[in-house]
Amino acid sequence: MACAFSNTCRAVIVFTWAALTLLIVHDAASENRNISFTQQRLVEGQDFSQYFRSLQLGWYHIELVECSIKGELGSLNFSCFSNLQYINLWNNDLSGSIPPQIGSLSKLKYLNLRWKNLTGTIPKEIGSLRNLEALYLRNNSLNESIKKLVFSIFTIPLRHTIPKTLRPMCLDMSFNNLEGEIPTYLRGNPPKSFVGNKGLCGHVKGSTQSELVKLQQEKLKAMDLRDTKQRLNNSLEFVKGKISMLAAKLAIQALEMQAVTVFIWAALTLLIVHVASATKISIHVAASEIERQALLNSGWWKDRIPHNTSDHCNWVGITCDYEGRITHIGLAESNIKGELGHINFSCFPNLQYLDLSNNNLSGSIPSQIGSLSNLKYLDLDRNNLTGTIPKEIGSLRNLKELLLGSNTLGGVLPQEIGNLKSLTALSMDANNIGGPIPSILFRLTNIEYLSLGFNRFNGLIPREIGNLKNLTSLSIGGNKLTGPIPSTIGRLTSLQILDLSSNQLHSSIPLEIGNFSALGNLNLSDNKIRGIIPDELTKLSQLQYLSLSSNLLSGQIPFAIGKFFNLVSLDLSKNKLSGSIPTEIGNCSELRNLTLNHNSLDGTIPLEMGKILWLQNLDLSHNNLSGTIPKTLPPMYLDMSFNSLEGEIPTYLQGHPPKSFVGNKGLCGHVKGFPSCSQSQKHPPSIIRFVKIFLPLRLVLAFIILGFILLLKRQNKTPKLNSRAAKNGDVFSVWNYDGKISYEDLINATEEFHIKYCIGTGGYGSVYKAELPDGKVVALKKLHQSETEDSAFVKSFQNEAHVLSTVRHRNIVKLYGFCLHKKCMFFIYEYMERESLFCVLRHDDEAIELNWTKSEHREECGSRFVVPASRLHSVNCSPRHIKQQHST
Repeated sequence: MACAFSNTCRAVIVFTWAALTLLIVHDAASENRNISFTQQRLVEGQDFSQYFRSLQLGWYHIELVECSIKGELGSLNFSCFSNLQYINLWNNDLSGSIPPQIGSLSKLKYLNLRWKNLTGTIPKEIGSLRNLEALYLRNNSLNESIKKLVFSIFTIPLRHTIPKTLRPMCLDMSFNNLEGEIPTYLRGNPPKSFVGNKGLCGHVKGSTQSELVKLQQEKLKAMDLRDTKQRLNNSLEFVKGKISMLAAKLAIQALEMQAVTVFIWAALTLLIVHVASATKISIHVAASEIERQALLNSGWWKDRIPHNTSDHCNWVGITCDYEGRITHIGLAESNIKGELGHINFSCFPNLQYLDLSNNNLSGSIPSQIGSLSNLKYLDLDRNNLTGTIPKEIGSLRNLKELLLGSNTLGGVLPQEIGNLKSLTALSMDANNIGGPIPSILFRLTNIEYLSLGFNRFNGLIPREIGNLKNLTSLSIGGNKLTGPIPSTIGRLTSLQILDLSSNQLHSSIPLEIGNFSALGNLNLSDNKIRGIIPDELTKLSQLQYLSLSSNLLSGQIPFAIGKFFNLVSLDLSKNKLSGSIPTEIGNCSELRNLTLNHNSLDGTIPLEMGKILWLQNLDLSHNNLSGTIPKTLPPMYLDMSFNSLEGEIPTYLQGHPPKSFVGNKGLCGHVKGFPSCSQSQKHPPSIIRFVKIFLPLRLVLAFIILGFILLLKRQNKTPKLNSRAAKNGDVFSVWNYDGKISYEDLINATEEFHIKYCIGTGGYGSVYKAELPDGKVVALKKLHQSETEDSAFVKSFQNEAHVLSTVRHRNIVKLYGFCLHKKCMFFIYEYMERESLFCVLRHDDEAIELNWTKSEHREECGSRFVVPASRLHSVNCSPRHIKQQHST
């Protein structure tokens, strides 16, 4: 319906155009802008008003001399001829007065109304004819003061004097009834211009009043002679007039024939257009059906056709133009399966957009895809396509984006791809395409996005890469490219992303890399690049991500690195960098990731790094850093292992795994595997101070050691538990568990009290779940390190061990044994699956299951608690020797 309507509109437009053409030709035929009927009779006795009603606008020249025109001059509406410049109506039978509308002819230069029967006065509006150069009014019956007339002609608005700069115009006012004085500036005209006006006076140059009268008489004689001559030639003039009228009629008939010819031509044109439109409609209907059938044959729309329509333009992913032709196919992420060749691309000659990305399409790209001559966008990313890229793809001359990444395409890039001059984006990444990168690719000067990463391209990076000056993103990482980075790459001043990683590039970083003023992401990692980090690199003020890792770079980290105010990630790991970490790195306030591991950096960790508040990942491992860990560092994930750091690990960093600090012999703190820091360790003295202090105190220390040994021997004689606990803290045993558990079993079961076995934490310790080799599960309550250093708490630990070892009740958790050591103190309890009463009441679902809302149930639980509690209080808590007990 829309198609038929559009063709009808087209037919109407063509018909209108033909009609306008006919009208223009007719107007041109009837509107002769310079018409002259000199010395001819139009029609004997024809009225003047009937003739001039047929005149059209736009005339420049009217000349009707001696045509026996009758009627009043006022019947001609002069206001309709705005462009008229010349009027000659000499010697006709016009009567009446000169109409004031004649003043509207602002472009009039010549006016000849001689030998007429005009009466009345000369209208003052004639003074508006500023361009008038010649005025002939002789042999009429006009009466007016010529001074007033001439004054009116030359009157200029807002001025009341006659301009002296105006040149006298050609003037003929003879044989009228004018009166008054001839103005001085008109007296230069010949006397014949004023004869026949008895009322005129004034001295005309070169004549006297008598001469003027004589001249008038001569003029009258000439008039008689002319009248005689006119009568003699009347017959001849009549014949000539008839011949002229016949010629005019023939000319009109010729124009009419031209008009008929144009009309016939317009009608034929309309007929041809109508037939062509009808034929085109039939062609469109057939083409539309072909497209629809091609969609059905692919099988991709089997479950995507709406039930309420058969029009394929309304199917999912289909867009048509106003004539019903498919222009867009978009089925991205639609779980399409099968081979790409199932759809016949040659059936869609008007297709402009094709997106089948992120599906399960397989097979090769069919050569018929080259028939899509109007295609502008082709996206086949993230499928399972195989085979090679067909050379027919070079026929897509209008293609702007070609995306074939994340497939299994092989072979080489076809040379025909260089024909895609309109291409702005090309993605071939994550395929198996090999061979050298063809130089013809770098003739696509309009390209802005080029991604060839993670393929098998080899050879050098072509120097022609510098031709792609519109390139904003270049990614050719993950290939087997060799050789240096060409210096011509510095011409790509519009680059925002440059990825050359994971190749075999060598040589040094080109200095031209400093030309990338808009670069935000630079990745040269995993190559064999040598040399130093050039200072030109620090000119990239917009850089956010910089990775130079896994190369052979040497030298120091540039001090100008502090100019990277927008830097988010810096990775210089796995190089041969030396020297200290520059303090200017604290200016990189936006930094989130800093990776400097596996280098030869020395010196201390700069305190200025504490200003990087957004830092989330810091890796300084495998260097030669010394000194202490700054306490100004923000909380983050860090790795400082295998350096020469010393001093206390800051408290807020002690939650990190020990592997983050391993390999630093001088570190201490509450981190597993590291000794606790004594006062001397927190403030290590210098060698000189140590020598000065040690020498005078060595004797004192010797006596203290001797006294300590004697005290230990005395305590060994005491069989009490507290004596044994004070014996250098070297009691390392497990009691009260059938004698079958060893310390090593418990340590192995918890992997040295790893956090993944922790099931709870309290104010004095943490509880771990341990599964013993025989399959039995126990709970280990390990006291915090800070509590083991308190002698009073050690006393309390002993009392608890004594009480729990003597009490047996079903509502009191069973104690299997304990371990007492100054660095490791823990109890071995019976493992409870559902934890404590508090944990049950904390969860609504479990509290409902316990039926805690009933008062009698709460009383029952309370009574069960009172008995064991009273038993605990009734036990003598004085220290006792705890013997090994065996469960029965």
